[in-house]
Amino acid sequence: MTPENLTGPICVHAEAPVWSPSWGGIRWVDGEAADLVTLRDDGIHRLHLDDEYAAFFRPRATGGFVAFGARSLHLSDTADGPARIAATFDLGSARFNDGTVDTHGRLLAGSMALGDAGAVGRVLRIGADLASTDVLSRVEVSNGIGFAPGGSRAYYVDTATGRVDVFDVADGDLRGRRTFVSIPEEQGKPDGLTVAADGSVWVALWGGGAVHGYAADGSQIARIELPVPQVSACTFGGDDLETLYITTSAQGLDPDHGTEAGSLFAVRPGVRGLPVVPFAG
Repeated sequence: MTPENLTGPICVHAEAPVWSPSWGGIRWVDGEAADLVTLRDDGIHRLHLDDEYAAFFRPRATGGFVAFGARSLHLSDTADGPARIAATFDLGSARFNDGTVDTHGRLLAGSMALGDAGAVGRVLRIGADLASTDVLSRVEVSNGIGFAPGGSRAYYVDTATGRVDVFDVADGDLRGRRTFVSIPEEQGKPDGLTVAADGSVWVALWGGGAVHGYAADGSQIARIELPVPQVSACTFGGDDLETLYITTSAQGLDPDHGTEAGSLFAVRPGVRGLPVVPFAG
């Protein structure tokens, strides 16, 4: 499988792609630019958040979207904004980094340590009323979170561990954390992930130049190589949900790195994704 470069290197740190018909297709973040970037038939569209960073976003059940900045939650009533700050969170020496929506329509928002702060990140569960509770603590670099078909299991990455972990989901709570797959250091570090309708898990490898596909039993079933080292996240989209969109990053690379880092890629790996779950708030 050879991914197609859809955009060229238009971002510094492309991350957190999400497909939704509500905004016309595939959208992702350019982190340090604090932009939401959308690819449509007529080209690239950028929507700036009034924030120092753009972490991740999701559609809202009532229309529009919810987006996370460094420490703030932004709400928009329409697909293309504007967005307003609706809540801020005390994250200490951390900022938001990645997250998702659970099967009950609640946000799971993960954070990552800044500098050498260590495992000071958390995963917050945020309801429609914007009240939050801690789901996980002592996290260093919270990244991919995704639910299996039917919602009985959840997959999670703290990049610093080099693992993808799995939880049982009972009454909406995450229980019984255990290792789903360990990524050998020479293959890169696990970053964003997405789950397909057949239960397979697709993981972006930061520093590994690839996306790996794993069956529900943890066995590797695919390796998709990218022409850039820092692969940040992936999601299924397209009208048939059979296209895997892959974001890449030039964050921290030398100015003359000479690669396509910062581009959005696409490939059809032969499986179908799950529709995005909107935020209930």
